[in-house]
Amino acid sequence: MNRQEEPALQRIIDELLPERLERLRKVTGLPIVLGGATRRDATGVRLVLDRLVGNSGESLRGLVVHAGKGLGGCVLRSRTPFRVNDYASTMAITHDYDQAVHQEGLTSVFAVPILVRGEVGGVLYGAVREGSPIGDRTVRGAVVVAGQLQSDVELRLRRNPADRSREALAELAALIRDTADPVLRARLERIRTDLSREPVRPEAEFSLSPREIDVLQLVEVGAANLEIAARLGLSLETVKAYLRSAMRKLEVHNRTAAAHRARLGGLL
Repeated sequence: MNRQEEPALQRIIDELLPERLERLRKVTGLPIVLGGATRRDATGVRLVLDRLVGNSGESLRGLVVHAGKGLGGCVLRSRTPFRVNDYASTMAITHDYDQAVHQEGLTSVFAVPILVRGEVGGVLYGAVREGSPIGDRTVRGAVVVAGQLQSDVELRLRRNPADRSREALAELAALIRDTADPVLRARLERIRTDLSREPVRPEAEFSLSPREIDVLQLVEVGAANLEIAARLGLSLETVKAYLRSAMRKLEVHNRTAAAHRARLGGLL
């Protein structure tokens, strides 16, 4: 990755993480999820955990994880998901961060990388406190959420020409407001008007109900209808009705296509 893009990458991940962690918690059903973006300096890459959902204390907030250290450090080094089902006793990781993990009462923990152009831009974690193991389906769901976040981050980094034009016009408008010379201000205003004459084509919009969105979010991570019904506390027929309604609104003919189109339309 171009080192000049790193500040933008960190900002985008910081902006998207709160909502994506809520989604991760909903998809996995875990009591606590957390994450953060990576930082790079002369000493190497490190992860800063500054987004938490479901935490009971503040021991993990602001924790700095270094490559090779702890669970997250394994992910930074290997660029692959990592899971331990008894954090305190596992020999698969170092125990540099045991105190913070113990204070939060975590037992089974997984960490999944957010890969952006082949490098770890951030890490998502999920954990339980009861001592029960975390299953493969839960980790797969987290991998899907991380992959979606990766796609959204890369899309923002690749901003299309229309986006860049809008940003340039906004910057020009700010410059005009700050210009005291009336003659120069008038010239800049004429330039801004000429540049903004071409209309922006609006994108198609679809409207889904909150429950239709909930159902499609679970479809997106591979949940079957029975599992969706159990997770959302709905009957199987109600889940099917929500899917039929969503497919009709999105003008597609199957549940997978509905989830995909809803994602492209920014609804998920």
